[in-house]
Amino acid sequence: MPIYEFHCDACGSDSEILVRSSNWTGTSCPKCGSERLSKKFSTFAASVAGGSPGADASASCSGTPSSCGLCGTGKPHSH
Repeated sequence: MPIYEFHCDACGSDSEILVRSSNWTGTSCPKCGSERLSKKFSTFAASVAGGSPGADASASCSGTPSSCGLCGTGKPHSH
């Protein structure tokens, strides 16, 4: 079950929504209830077994905390 990021065109908030079915028909914004959601382009973070912690972490940071992928992992990086 993938988690998708959506942007609400009504209130401007961004949300992550778990999509439970391949025939998903939509949902409402968890903040305001509007059904005017657009899917955002999302990136993902992956770790490689045996890699050294924090190695080249700053090179992977996108500069945007909400889409960084390293924020909250405890690995050193900067924005």
